[in-house]
Amino acid sequence: MTDNHDAGMTTRRQVLGDDHVNRAQARTTDLTADFQAFITRYAWGEVWTRPGLDRRTRSVITLTALIAHGHWEELAIHLRAALRNGLTREEIAEVILQAAVYCGVPAANHAFTIAQGALTDEEQE
Repeated sequence: MTDNHDAGMTTRRQVLGDDHVNRAQARTTDLTADFQAFITRYAWGEVWTRPGLDRRTRSVITLTALIAHGHWEELAIHLRAALRNGLTREEIAEVILQAAVYCGVPAANHAFTIAQGALTDEEQE
């Protein structure tokens, strides 16, 4: 594998947590193997490791994009990641409130519901 894959796997584990990455790897099949390698190498190894933004900022951007596009399962994953990246629950609430203005109140309402569950689950672990 390439250096970007190794750097990507390290970053992916730091941001998403070992449990999540281990589950994703366990579900990898011949059909999905190239995609898993792609996102590890490109998203995590090339973009998330760039020096231009810190991880907190990348998390804010990611949360907003996921809310805007209604990617609710990914939102739950990245809400927990945002905590790992140093955002507080209060800052996450502010991100969702800001998203209400630009992504719509129904999207933010649903995001708050997902955040309540995801952040409560994270606290219990």
